[in-house]
Amino acid sequence: MKKSRILGAGHYVPERIVTNEELSKMMNTTDEWIVERTGIHERRWFTPGVDTVTNMSLKASRMAMERAGVGAKEIEFIVFATITSDYFLPGNGVLLQRELGLSSIGAIDIKNACSGFVYALSVADQFIRSGMYKKILVVGAEIQSSALDKSDEGRSSAVIFADGAGAVVLGAVEPDQHGILSTHLHADGSFAEELYCIAPSSSGKVRLSQEMIDRGDFFLKMNGNAVFKHAIVRFMEVIKEALDHNGFTKENLDLLVPHQANLRISQYIQQKLQLPDEKVFNNIMYLGNTTAGTIPIALSQAWEQGRLKEGNLVCLAAFGSGFAWASALLRW
Repeated sequence: MKKSRILGAGHYVPERIVTNEELSKMMNTTDEWIVERTGIHERRWFTPGVDTVTNMSLKASRMAMERAGVGAKEIEFIVFATITSDYFLPGNGVLLQRELGLSSIGAIDIKNACSGFVYALSVADQFIRSGMYKKILVVGAEIQSSALDKSDEGRSSAVIFADGAGAVVLGAVEPDQHGILSTHLHADGSFAEELYCIAPSSSGKVRLSQEMIDRGDFFLKMNGNAVFKHAIVRFMEVIKEALDHNGFTKENLDLLVPHQANLRISQYIQQKLQLPDEKVFNNIMYLGNTTAGTIPIALSQAWEQGRLKEGNLVCLAAFGSGFAWASALLRW
């Protein structure tokens, strides 16, 4: 049985930088209020008519393939994690496939929000382990800023979420080589309405009505306190699960790459695990929470900064809407 390994990572974020000062002109907030609660100083929002989920993911994918030394024609399958696809249907995987000029390979979308990329990575890992494919493109990309309520009522989420794309090329390697050791996936749908977006919905008379628009049903809704309370528990559980499953302890970790949900959550986890700063990668301070995009963007930037070295033990962990949470442990 083969093992899968990340051969290269890439990312793309929109050019538009939105500072806390700019947000303070849209809603009743301040730089101090935002930084204290989220750790975010600025984020990237897309430019309509310029950025799309498809073209952002295309740029991230091309960077990942170049770094992996893999041509587009070598990609055999696409797993695309997003909750903000360019169309209600079809999914974004086929749109990326078209842009890459790959006319017949399979593509699937994973709709698990903040944990979507780790779920997607796990799906791709199983395909490679089974021998079905040898090289898979795994993508996480979002445009969240267009679904944010930028009024005082929605400020708790509007200051957090952002736009961007990340991608990795996953390739088959021999079992004795470095690669993904294990993945661990969990969910609890009883908390679905703590972080969700109602519309468009297929369960009404129409998917999007004027009444839905007037109510703001298309805005992201988040119970920040509930998310924080559950996140700090589930992050710890799923990181420990990955380490225990492979016979490691937190002392063996070289780098933890958490989903960039909130810097305060990451700092809490870091403190509980007693990890030094050099063993935790955060970029939410200047990129915000790009949902399924955070982990692949972070991997790409960590590699650029020399923080991912051959043989490093790396843990990826995520928690978010669903509630769904997941982890992956790998040798870089």
